[in-house]
Amino acid sequence: MTIAYWCVLIAGLMPLFTIAIAKRGRPDFDNAEPRAWLEKQSGIRRRADYAHRNHFEAFPFFAAGVIIAQQVQAAQNIVNLLAVIFIVARIVYTVLYLQDRPSLRSAVWGIAFAAAIGLFVSAGLAH
Repeated sequence: MTIAYWCVLIAGLMPLFTIAIAKRGRPDFDNAEPRAWLEKQSGIRRRADYAHRNHFEAFPFFAAGVIIAQQVQAAQNIVNLLAVIFIVARIVYTVLYLQDRPSLRSAVWGIAFAAAIGLFVSAGLAH
């Protein structure tokens, strides 16, 4: 399995970590209506939930980029590098989200998004 495919796995698991932060240590967590409960949260719990949602939003585009780039046999070193950049940027993005640093967070989001676009570009250049 390539590094890029491992990165897809990591990206797929990222939402689990952020939602764990949102829910941890709260005895009043309502598993019958978790979304309603999460909407009532504030501070780091709210930001962790929002990061959780954003990880789900970012995942399909990134995963498709990796799969397409691999399918057309784009340069593996470039695909791996872009996938790692995406993962590192998403980790930094999450930390910045939890720390409530929106401007810097948005800039790092842009880096991750550019890396995902780069996967498609590398696929296009492969043919």
